[in-house]
Amino acid sequence: MFKDKVLLITGGTGSFGNAVLRRFLNTDIKEIRIFSRDEKKQDDMRKHFQSDKLKFYIGDVRDYQSVSNAMRGVDYIYHAAALKQVPSCEFYPLEAVKTNVIGTENVLEAAINHGVERVVCLSTDKAVYPINAMGISKAMMEKVIVAKSRNLEHTNTTICCTRYGNVMASRGSVIPLFIRQVVNGDPISITDPNMTRFMMTLDDAVDLVLHAFENGSNGDIFVQKAPAATIDVLVKALLELLDEGGHNVNIIGTRHGEKQYEALCSREEMFVAQDQGDYYRIPADNRDLNYSKYFDEGEKDLSKVEDYNSHNTERLDVEGMKQLLRKLDFIREIEAGNMIVPEGV
Repeated sequence: MFKDKVLLITGGTGSFGNAVLRRFLNTDIKEIRIFSRDEKKQDDMRKHFQSDKLKFYIGDVRDYQSVSNAMRGVDYIYHAAALKQVPSCEFYPLEAVKTNVIGTENVLEAAINHGVERVVCLSTDKAVYPINAMGISKAMMEKVIVAKSRNLEHTNTTICCTRYGNVMASRGSVIPLFIRQVVNGDPISITDPNMTRFMMTLDDAVDLVLHAFENGSNGDIFVQKAPAATIDVLVKALLELLDEGGHNVNIIGTRHGEKQYEALCSREEMFVAQDQGDYYRIPADNRDLNYSKYFDEGEKDLSKVEDYNSHNTERLDVEGMKQLLRKLDFIREIEAGNMIVPEGV
């Protein structure tokens, strides 16, 4: 479906954008456009990939005109631009709103106006039962996507969403941090050893987006059935792979804005979710404000359903976590005797 198509990636200089490039650049896709406000990272990508298929656009999703300018002639969009750091969004919540909510509205409106065929937006498990500004802004982003999708009957644009758990070794993730702490001789700092998180690779993230592209209808949210692990299991698996079993671990306690576990689907979503094998599809609620269940009626069977979270999904032990970690390139290099200290791509 990507043959001779033009793909735009907002926030394309990040971990996800680089993973998409590695997957697509040598296929029969016509052009990949990288849209971001980071000229340094764009220049790094330009030098690294050196491909005529790759085009770069400086701009910010907060600015509708810059988004619109980059969208002329585009067939598909991956919308990955976002403020993602929990602490920075906590201190500057309006900045999170401007990028994650209003920026998404700009991308979707420009896509509709330019007749883009498909838009897949990237969300996070922190949008489910959110307790911090980043999660709240992403939850609002999802509401914007679903609301926008209700009014697309007379357009050629399809808008859907994917929701991720922890993407291992992406920018800002703990695995590169843990490795740097080991190499520097510092104790590994963990919050709560019993805290659980979903675990998935960047390749899994790209696969989920491709599944959404191929199967999505307007307003759908797609979730991968991902395994989870405790932070204790993750650290033990990583130290065994590094042959550093006796390394010191410092437990610092739960940080502000963190949950004991994350959810990928709420209870209400699981009630209507469709099982698609490796994925759940959560269809949009397309009723309007007149529907009776919002005001007058309840749903008795809803109380029998659980949410889908990192405590009740498949739980990895140390060996299972090691097998998943071995899917990461730099872990394989380390096991081969080449100590790679990742910066977090």
